[in-house]
Amino acid sequence: MLNLVLFGPPGAGKGTQSDKLIEKYGLIHLSTGDILRSEIAAKSELGIKAKTFMDKGELVPDEVVIGMIKYKLTENNHSKGFIFDGFPRTKEQADALDKLLDELDTYIAAMLALKVEHEELVKRLLKRGKNSGRPDDRNTEVIENRIKVYHNLTSPLIKYYSEQNKYQAIDGMGTIDETFNRLCQKIDTL
Repeated sequence: MLNLVLFGPPGAGKGTQSDKLIEKYGLIHLSTGDILRSEIAAKSELGIKAKTFMDKGELVPDEVVIGMIKYKLTENNHSKGFIFDGFPRTKEQADALDKLLDELDTYIAAMLALKVEHEELVKRLLKRGKNSGRPDDRNTEVIENRIKVYHNLTSPLIKYYSEQNKYQAIDGMGTIDETFNRLCQKIDTL
């Protein structure tokens, strides 16, 4: 089973590249945001629990998110693997994910981190803001803060996966296809 953590700052192209990787390798995309929304919509036990925290403006505790991920992993245990998007975000979450995957007799093969120059990220996000209508992609100050938060949160994860020899920096500059080819070259060596 091929399990990948896809990382990169806002605007790096994670969504675009995830879609292409899913198609090529037959992987299942696990986005914690999407999982939370679908579990709440389905009124599952975990969804109801998550909603109680969200309704109070609180973060959903790691154990609830891990429970949802475990459900999705076991529900799709026939798959060729998973792309984790938006999770883990902290070292504690990475530890919990590793323990869960170990219970299921699998593991993270690599953390693929898209590296894109700061100016290019801002340019891409502003362009996306014009095309997608996303208000968080129209304001330069908001964009700058999102990029800063990403870098502050991810540095411990880079260290975590580097210590396991799983961290792989991927050049995210250039065209979509150029980045995709670099990702595939790395994945094909795993």
